[in-house]
Amino acid sequence: MTHAALNTRFAQRFQLTTPIALAPMALATGGALAAACAHAGALGLVGGGYGDLAWTQREYALAHDLLKDDTASHARLGCGFITWKLDENAEALDWVLTQKPCAVMLSFGDPRPYAARIAQAGAQLICQVQRLDQVPQALEAGASVIVAQGGEAGGHGANALEGRSTFTLVPEIADYLAAHSPDTLLLAAGGVADGRGLAAALMLGADGALVGSRLWATTESLAAAGAKTQATHTNGDGTARSMVFDILRRKNWPAPYDFRAIRNDLHRALESNVAALQATPDAARADYDAGVKAGDFTRAHATVGEAVGLIADIPAAQTVIARITQQAQRLLGK
Repeated sequence: MTHAALNTRFAQRFQLTTPIALAPMALATGGALAAACAHAGALGLVGGGYGDLAWTQREYALAHDLLKDDTASHARLGCGFITWKLDENAEALDWVLTQKPCAVMLSFGDPRPYAARIAQAGAQLICQVQRLDQVPQALEAGASVIVAQGGEAGGHGANALEGRSTFTLVPEIADYLAAHSPDTLLLAAGGVADGRGLAAALMLGADGALVGSRLWATTESLAAAGAKTQATHTNGDGTARSMVFDILRRKNWPAPYDFRAIRNDLHRALESNVAALQATPDAARADYDAGVKAGDFTRAHATVGEAVGLIADIPAAQTVIARITQQAQRLLGK
């Protein structure tokens, strides 16, 4: 049974027992994590990320197989993609749509070219935004759900010039939707890692929360074990948002997006002169590549947000979702 305080419009629309969605984190949110979250009563979104067809097919098929005997949980399975990469090749999206996902989440780009095919497949469109001025475009695309992502989030998001804080972005978008599209649901993203964050998101006007970093640090996540361990020893002061790891990883992200991760030794050595890194990246890339190969996270990156300070262990995803839900229930029941 869903607690009354958590039986939000989002929980009802997607038949969830808690108003939580798993962030579709590229290369970390594989089939096992998505299935575990769906089984725990949350929305499980496989991280289709950059649109690698073979990876997406393998991981989505794994989630499908893990949930094949659980009809209710299978109905909570979807996928997410980086929109600007779909502009280069949308075959992974097209394949996923043949699998009848309940939802497709698009982030970082114009969702409108993909809206019709998503709707025709019977999936609900979830659009992630980082600013209020991106909301009208998402509504034009027919988004069922808007995700308001604050700059606290791990991984990709808006840079310091263009980004917003979750705490102010969520209520402003909530007010906008109430006035212009009241049936469109709202999720908060960025910094939500426990029941306090979920309860706060609901108080700010959201219908639920998209959770990334806290579910990244679980047993089912495909993130490297060394990265997860590093996260448990890092507090919220220990991340940075910049272009550094995108340059090192040869990821040509468009403006206004950059990347938040743990501010490790290699990042600190490079962050003061990003222009020089862009001009002559080869030596730094070789150092980074060697760090990845060695599992050395003083050089390799760990993709978490400011909520890393709330991560002290690496449990199963079902345990994390139960903790968040139970704490939020207690707080909202006071």
